[in-house]
Amino acid sequence: MKRLVLCRHAKSSWKDPSLADLDRPLNRRGKRDAPLMGERLAARGIMPDAVVSSPARRARKTARHLARKLHFPLADIRIIDRIYAASPEVLLDCIHRFDPGWEQVIMVGHNNEFTILANLLGGLAIGNVPTSGVVCLDFPVASWQDVEEGGGNLVFFDYPKKLAVRQD
Repeated sequence: MKRLVLCRHAKSSWKDPSLADLDRPLNRRGKRDAPLMGERLAARGIMPDAVVSSPARRARKTARHLARKLHFPLADIRIIDRIYAASPEVLLDCIHRFDPGWEQVIMVGHNNEFTILANLLGGLAIGNVPTSGVVCLDFPVASWQDVEEGGGNLVFFDYPKKLAVRQD
């Protein structure tokens, strides 16, 4: 069994329009939501063997927040350049190249690609994975190379506002 947790990066800041897209930081909400989602992943028993991230600053920071809450060593977060601005096909190729010894992987990246990938792998119909949203899929396979379209089983889909308390 292989478990893939797709995480869209937390909310980023557009405050400084002179920054390159790769350099945009998290905004206040992103800095709040990323650790919250790490806590929720920990509460679900997620214990990744690997955390991989897009090189974009907002994705790297999200990965660090998640890793801290999951007691995953920050120095072991792997940056995969190909995740940034990747097609679902390129993302699937990245997955196929994961270390065969990894059973659970958290992959941090971007939309629309992650929504498309989650739907493709899990045969789902998610309209949008919101910022800091996570889609967890289990694959009944022995090798990451055997992960394929429609082969994943949805374990959970979570995002910060899912459990937000309404205050009228």
